[in-house]
Amino acid sequence: MGGRWKARIIWALVQHGTLRFSEIRKACPPISDRMLSLELKELLNWGFIDRQVYPVLPLKTEYTLSAVGETLKPVMESMAQWGKNHRGAIRDFGAL
Repeated sequence: MGGRWKARIIWALVQHGTLRFSEIRKACPPISDRMLSLELKELLNWGFIDRQVYPVLPLKTEYTLSAVGETLKPVMESMAQWGKNHRGAIRDFGAL
């Protein structure tokens, strides 16, 4: 699961559950709409997330972790806890 955004998208879904496209974008600044769309498609193809489209106008689409994606929760939570525990020792590398 490489790249800059996939882990951040998964983490947003771990923290908040079901989110709409715009809510994921707000949780992962400064991701562009195009990049978010590409990353969501890839996560969908891998089976990590599910997409629910509601037949209403304007179109309503929600994303949530799939059963496979749910298995990433303990990993992501463990990484978050490690980061909190070592925050003082970690240098800020900015946008690397």
